Amino acid sequence: MSLPIRSSKECVYDQISLGEIMLRLDPGEGRIRTAREFKAWEGGGEYNTSRGLRKCFGLKTAVCTAFVDNEIGHLIEDFIMQGGVATDFIKWRDDDGIGRTVRNGLNFTERGFGIRGAVGNPDRGNTAASQLKPGDFDWEYIFGKLGARWFHTGGIFAALSASTAELTVEAVKAAKKHGTIVSYDLNYRPSLWKTIGGLKKAQEVNREIARYVDVMIGNEEDFTASLGFEVKGVDHNISKIELDAFKHMIETAVQAFPNFKVAATTLRAVQSATINDWSAILWHDGKFHESRKYPDLEILDRVGGGDSFASGLQFGFLEFNDAQKAVEYGAAHGALASTTPGDTSMATRKEVEKAIGGGGARVVR
Repeated sequence: MSLPIRSSKECVYDQISLGEIMLRLDPGEGRIRTAREFKAWEGGGEYNTSRGLRKCFGLKTAVCTAFVDNEIGHLIEDFIMQGGVATDFIKWRDDDGIGRTVRNGLNFTERGFGIRGAVGNPDRGNTAASQLKPGDFDWEYIFGKLGARWFHTGGIFAALSASTAELTVEAVKAAKKHGTIVSYDLNYRPSLWKTIGGLKKAQEVNREIARYVDVMIGNEEDFTASLGFEVKGVDHNISKIELDAFKHMIETAVQAFPNFKVAATTLRAVQSATINDWSAILWHDGKFHESRKYPDLEILDRVGGGDSFASGLQFGFLEFNDAQKAVEYGAAHGALASTTPGDTSMATRKEVEKAIGGGGARVVR
């Protein structure tokens, strides 16, 4: 059975995402604490999927977010425009001159190497995106008049504030009303929830949102922490024990939320920050679909790999409406995104399809 995806002929956009986009500041091979210069990128868990779908796969995408109307906000906007993602729905907030009432988010990120893991140090308090609330976007116009085939958001944005959680619920309800496929990446971050109710609040919010989700994405920690499903026997390595445990958890989740049409995750065995075994698994219509395996995948920058998996998965359904192709495109795209710096994918569709077909890394001339 395929997903009931709207035709591209009746929709202006293939995909729209809702989330915060921060200015990522990257010390390259060094450490944040000793850096003397940083390279600037843009990044945000939900937005990264829209950029991947546009830049790698050529689909028409847009993002719903907010920035302060100052030089930093317009720098992030310029990155978004370079990625080809439509900026029509960006909300601009007045600059108070100091960031006392509203500001743009920063994310200091170091890649990690060997035994030293990657580190993310976000500075995102009181941001424009975190102050978004129900009523800020005209969903009837976006989903009803313009039309979108797919809508994506996630647990990072929902955790930013009480109002972003409420806005997320409003958005997924509106998308469902107009026949738009809704995907949600649980992306559980304890640091985001700890001052606003902790684990209990995370489960309350995410279980409400989950009622309107068609495609649920998350690893075993995401499902257990965000939705409250217990998984026994997980050792966070790709093994038969973990795979069987994850399958059991998915079967439990879809019984609790029969609206789930797809549930998926990446499977990573972290040998070191720079060597991972990588693959993915997807449940659809009562069956599990596993991607090809990418053993000993060499990682340059792991941040955003999961988002690129999500965008590849979305492409597989939007282009082919095929579960096996969706998990293969997702796994290959995520693997390739991990070989380049920054949050967002630099891969091409041809490279993704070469990886799916088992193509090697010989020089291309």
